[in-house]
Amino acid sequence: MTLKLKVVPSSSKDSIEGWLDDRLKIKVMAPPESGKANKSVLRLLQKSLSLDKASIKLASGSASSHKTIVIECDDRAIILERIKQLTS
Repeated sequence: MTLKLKVVPSSSKDSIEGWLDDRLKIKVMAPPESGKANKSVLRLLQKSLSLDKASIKLASGSASSHKTIVIECDDRAIILERIKQLTS
């Protein structure tokens, strides 16, 4: 599955904030330099959604606040339910 993100780097905490239209808003403490924010986003999603490291990849937007990630999963509904639980 693909997931569109709106990433806010240099935030006061790492968190999944909720949906902004069709994008999931994510805040990370890491600065937007040398891929640090990208790594933090992937790490946060891995932990929060109980994914293994190999199942999530950045597909586009490495230098943008609008990113697209690809999650390899058997059931998209499970991932969306986990996101719903985290953002409610």
